[in-house]
Amino acid sequence: MLKTLRGSYVLQNLFYKKIMIKYKKTTENIVTITMDMDGRSANVINHEIGRAFVPCIEHLRKEKAANALKGVIITSAKKTFLAGGDLDYLYHANDPQEIFAFSQQLKALFRTIEELNVPVVAAINGAAVGGGYELTAACHYRICVDHIDAKIGLPEVTLGLLPGGGGCIRLAWLLGIEKAFQILTEGKNYSPKEAKTLGLIDDIQPSYEAVLDRAADWIRKNPNARQPWDMPDAKIPGGTANSPKIAQFIASAIAILTHKTRNNYPAPLAIAAVLTEGTIVDFETAQRIESRYFTTLVCGQTSKNMQRAFWFDMNSIKDGLSRPKGFGKFRPRKIGVIGAGMMGSGIAFMASWAGLEVVLKDVSKTIADKGKDYSASLVTNRVKEGKMTQFDANTLINRIKTTENYADFEGCDLVIEAVFENIQLKNRVTKETEQYLDSDSIFASNTSTLPITGLAKASVRPENYIGLHFFSPVHSMRLVEIIKGAKTSGETLARAFDFVKLLHKIPIVVNDKRGFYTTRVVSTYLLEGILLLVEGQHAMRIESAGMNAGMPVGPLVLCDEVSLSLILDIEDQAKIASEEAIEPTVHQLATQFIDRMVHEFNRTGKAHGAGFYDYPTEGKKHLWAELQTHIPLNKNVIPDRDLQERLLFVQILETVKCVEENVVMHTADANIGSVFGWGFAPFKGGTLQYINDYGLDNFISRCGELEKMYGTRFTAPHLLLEMRAKNETF
Repeated sequence: MLKTLRGSYVLQNLFYKKIMIKYKKTTENIVTITMDMDGRSANVINHEIGRAFVPCIEHLRKEKAANALKGVIITSAKKTFLAGGDLDYLYHANDPQEIFAFSQQLKALFRTIEELNVPVVAAINGAAVGGGYELTAACHYRICVDHIDAKIGLPEVTLGLLPGGGGCIRLAWLLGIEKAFQILTEGKNYSPKEAKTLGLIDDIQPSYEAVLDRAADWIRKNPNARQPWDMPDAKIPGGTANSPKIAQFIASAIAILTHKTRNNYPAPLAIAAVLTEGTIVDFETAQRIESRYFTTLVCGQTSKNMQRAFWFDMNSIKDGLSRPKGFGKFRPRKIGVIGAGMMGSGIAFMASWAGLEVVLKDVSKTIADKGKDYSASLVTNRVKEGKMTQFDANTLINRIKTTENYADFEGCDLVIEAVFENIQLKNRVTKETEQYLDSDSIFASNTSTLPITGLAKASVRPENYIGLHFFSPVHSMRLVEIIKGAKTSGETLARAFDFVKLLHKIPIVVNDKRGFYTTRVVSTYLLEGILLLVEGQHAMRIESAGMNAGMPVGPLVLCDEVSLSLILDIEDQAKIASEEAIEPTVHQLATQFIDRMVHEFNRTGKAHGAGFYDYPTEGKKHLWAELQTHIPLNKNVIPDRDLQERLLFVQILETVKCVEENVVMHTADANIGSVFGWGFAPFKGGTLQYINDYGLDNFISRCGELEKMYGTRFTAPHLLLEMRAKNETF
């Protein structure tokens, strides 16, 4: 362990309103700087931490000049090492000169650290992401504790940004352009072992104490440590952007990026530009280049949209925005799942993954066992990839008990039915199950459309009945839509919310109405796409318009993936379940064509190899060759902008109606639900943030134009007119 000289001491002039840096020196003249921001659960990169480092660096320089400094260890008193930038600042920042100055000041701070002329080691005790990793990159050596919470990465691209503290340039020098490009544009966070394999860190130690010991030992052995870019005749691994091989890589990478992002995401292309321009100039010039691109992204609307959705909206949901207050935290001991198909098996897997005992039931134990085998296949793959031990895999599988008897649900705190979208079937399993449940047990329906209030009529305890709409495949889809029925109690809702979070899913809460929120809105995308087809627009243009607008797939291929026959079944069941008259809309023309596809052409979707696309056993899918023969092309070609905005506006306007009808109660639920539920244009930040991005006045005006050309489904809802009058935004 490190021995102190005259005890440890703290420089009092390092205290600021929200920042504290502790300074400890040993008998060997090794200084440990410990970051500990006051009033925050995690250290973040902002102006305050920069100001606090200034006197600390000056003191270190004096110590070095007096030959009283052998090396520096930088660490943290928080559970995290150092999180990324202060997004509260970046989200509201709009002055380019101020942002550029902030980026340059941060770079200057990091530069002074690596130019102390003594070895500097980052002792990483927890997560070091974004600006936190950039600080470690300014150190000469990086050692991380081997802990599950110690994540390493540069995820700025996921918020529409790039590293603004020199991370792009330093990573290129440390790893080479190709590897740096991959890490920066993917924006992943890595475990310590993964980070070491990639070269992001240099060493891993089993404990924090061992990290500090190793840091001091490295300082002793490397008194003349320097950064690669400060060494005479140093070269970037693999070459600069001027080398033929790297130039070819960059050209190919940009082409792939452009195809993948459809030019909707400026950050990945800005990263490519920084790596290209910044590796053919000196280090200081490269830093300024990075700052300029960083400033452009911070000021851009795309980064504002993505920060709003993936940081502010996401955090408000995680913090319990929609969870009723006053109820203790709920953790079930044992849950039941009815239906061992893909959905039910996926729910069982995630519950077991969370450490819960699971009873998986189907009409026969043989079928239930097949559902358990699905979980076994998932963990087998994880074991093969080295992400899980065989012991942990066996433990997870053994927590799932299969059965064909409802009596085995005794003792379950929660039971979820995941049977077919059939009201009679759902009512029957509800009654069969509840006779074995305790009075405070929850019964949940995994339904995508059927009103929970109606389904709850089959329950003897409707206050304990709730909707939990999972998305397929459950193990990879992060969203769960929680539907509150008319009689669902606040406690049941709070407990369901806690359960969803326990599964590491994102819970959004909506009120009960046909289609709820996610299914109701995404169906407008599907039907508008088919309506365009019925109007005689070319199928490939429709599909391209959807993807160019930011959707993950076109509306026709999404119909195939959902299943055309299932869409019809859902429509039929919804009509049966609805207690309100369903008014006819122009989208019925689309439904009628789906009916022709299923019953006249026998094309039911991807699962059966034939829908709007053909799915050959060998080769790629392709549009059904006879499709346009059944719908002749219209000579009046709709402009690309209209195609794209028709596909997006129908979703946005339906979302606004959900807000008007109190189906959606919070903007965050609408935005996050749209992005994670069906992939609505992430660069726009969600359906309601799209309106903020467009500008409310402009959006209402555009609605008027689309209404005149294409119909009343594009009429601006009254809520938007009220908001404009009050100068409000979502």
